[in-house]
Amino acid sequence: MLKLASEAFDVKPFIDSALGRADQTEAELLEASVARGEGRLTATGALSVETGAHTGRSAADKFIVRDAATDAAVWWDNNKPMAPAAFEALLADMAAYAGGRALFSQSLLAGADPAHRINVRVICEYAWHALFIRHLLIKPAAEMLAAFRPGLTIIDLPGFKADPARHGCRSETVIACDLTRGLVLIGGTSYAGEIKKSVFSYLNYTLPAKGVMPMHCSINDGEHGPAVFFGLSGTGKTTLSADPSRTLIGDDEHGWSADGLFNFEGGCYAKTIRLSPEAEPQIYAAVNRFGAVLENVPLDARRRPDFDDASRTENTRGAYPLEFIPGASREGRAGHPRHIVMLTADAFGVLPPIARLSAEDAMRHFLCGYTAKVAGTEKGVSEPQATFSACFGGPFMPRPPAAYGALLRDLIDRHGVACWLLNTGWTGGRYGEGRRMPLAMTRALLAAALNGDLADAPMRRDPVFGFAVPTACPGVEATILDPRETWADKSAYDAQAASLLAMFEETFKRLDSSAPQTRLAAE
Repeated sequence: MLKLASEAFDVKPFIDSALGRADQTEAELLEASVARGEGRLTATGALSVETGAHTGRSAADKFIVRDAATDAAVWWDNNKPMAPAAFEALLADMAAYAGGRALFSQSLLAGADPAHRINVRVICEYAWHALFIRHLLIKPAAEMLAAFRPGLTIIDLPGFKADPARHGCRSETVIACDLTRGLVLIGGTSYAGEIKKSVFSYLNYTLPAKGVMPMHCSINDGEHGPAVFFGLSGTGKTTLSADPSRTLIGDDEHGWSADGLFNFEGGCYAKTIRLSPEAEPQIYAAVNRFGAVLENVPLDARRRPDFDDASRTENTRGAYPLEFIPGASREGRAGHPRHIVMLTADAFGVLPPIARLSAEDAMRHFLCGYTAKVAGTEKGVSEPQATFSACFGGPFMPRPPAAYGALLRDLIDRHGVACWLLNTGWTGGRYGEGRRMPLAMTRALLAAALNGDLADAPMRRDPVFGFAVPTACPGVEATILDPRETWADKSAYDAQAASLLAMFEETFKRLDSSAPQTRLAAE
């Protein structure tokens, strides 16, 4: 019976099914994916796949085993419990399903810092899922494989259908996490992002106890020091961190330890809807390289990707290794950040394009994790909707928000980090009335913040939200820095700003009782 690092569970049936298919290379997995009919090659050599009914994460189908270790540690208001007996039944039934099937196994690393990384074994039903996670995590040196012992094992069987009555879940789709033993079971969904985010969820549970801050963020580094970009999907996290003048550390998941910043991953998982070579040249080039994986991106008659086509989903994606980005860090590490940038796409049009945050402001915005959805991004969304995701990654946070907020506040204070709010959303009115912040202007404001041009710039105190807003920036029209001045109807702006502030306040009330209950508004 094969045992893993911390555990008492048998994965031998899965390993037996994966014999001869362990740790295959990118070329081998790409070849297998096409031969098995899982996907097809595009005109540029990328692998095009479709994920069926699930074109995004199934947050309502994610569960954590509630046991003696997790009972008091997990934020159960945000996470659904599964009984240990139900998990054991699920594991047994998935093992029976796997018997006789050809599975693919990858032995990988999560965490570029050797002091805090874990070994991850991913066992997949699909070859393209193995290719995806081989791109997204870190490949160990060949000499490490002989003695590889996983600290986390993920078993991914899209063809398996869960039984809610037997397995204690909601539907035929299930993502079940045994955080104590380091085992994740995924069934009934082909969306590859579930694998990636299962690794992130596990690290979000284990690292804070070691004094390491796990972060849903991108990071780059340059002449003026490292910068951390927090942001929900669609706010520009990947786009803004892919800067040719700076070194990309990573685009999505990182840790911050006593020794500095480090990437959890070895690849990128970028949104590709309306991707263009003019606006995002590095990402465009990366997803069109041989071996990249394109999820749910329609192809034309000549098999060229149509990134403007959202007929399958707005959440089209491209997965590729970091080395596809010129100048990306091979080490995946940087020193302590000089800047933290909190991104939001404010579809209500009331937040300034940039604002300076105090450490207290930054922690509060971090706890809230605000952005807004616009029409067309999800079914049923016909007008702007505020979205608050605790710590800019609520679905992946097993612990209460205050645990992460307190750790971030301490690190900001200790290292004297400058914090900024960057709005990539709308100005001159809400979505449908105003216009989207020009990307060139956003890049100019970001560059001014990172290179120090805004450090001593004149600032005004926003009368509604209380943070400091620059009144001038080289190359940027001064009027746009004051969102109220961009609205033709000033009273409409006032009403919309007050409405958004009330949403912030209500969000604070719902935070864990141990979280600071200070107001966001100006006193």
